Amino acid sequence: MPSLQDLLDRKAALEKEIETTRRQERADAISKVRALMSQYGLTVSDLSVKSAGKSGGAAKGSKVAAKYRDSATGDTWSGRGLQPKWLRAALASGRKIEEFAVK
Repeated sequence: MPSLQDLLDRKAALEKEIETTRRQERADAISKVRALMSQYGLTVSDLSVKSAGKSGGAAKGSKVAAKYRDSATGDTWSGRGLQPKWLRAALASGRKIEEFAVK
C-alpha cells in the first residue's frame, strides 16, 4: 500500500501534468481559431454579434408589466416565475388571485 507522501507526490505530479496539458490544448485551440478567422476574414467584432438569427421578441431581462398588485403595500408581480411571498400568504388566507389583478 502506498504511503500518504507517495500519494501526495503523485497528486502533485498529476496536477502539474494537467496544467501543462491545459495550457497546450488552449494554445492549440487559439491557433485553430486564428487560422479559421484568417481563412474566413473574420475579426473579433464579428464574433460579438448579439442574438444572431433571432428576430422580434423581447430582449432577455426586459421588464414585464405587473399583472398583480397588493393595494395595501404596492407590491407587484408580473405573473412570471414563482409567486412572491406576499401573494402566497394572501392566497393561503383565503383571498382570490383575481382580487390582486391590475386593471
